Amino acid sequence: MADITYDILKNYGVLSEEKNGWRKELSLVSWNGRNPKLDLRDWAPDHQKMGKGITLTHDEALKLQEFLTAALEEN
Repeated sequence: MADITYDILKNYGVLSEEKNGWRKELSLVSWNGRNPKLDLRDWAPDHQKMGKGITLTHDEALKLQEFLTAALEEN
């Protein structure tokens, strides 16, 4: 399997942190030299290891924002 490369271009914030130091972060990441996407996943403290996550294009993020706003207004 080919190595996966990534470049964290911007970190927008930490949603949560585990006792072991892993943090769920929202970042702008370029994967394998491609166009950057919003990325939500768990990262080790040194950013050398990552957990499973999701990446979103700009349009997908806007749609998710709509869904989250509607869901939060219901509760």
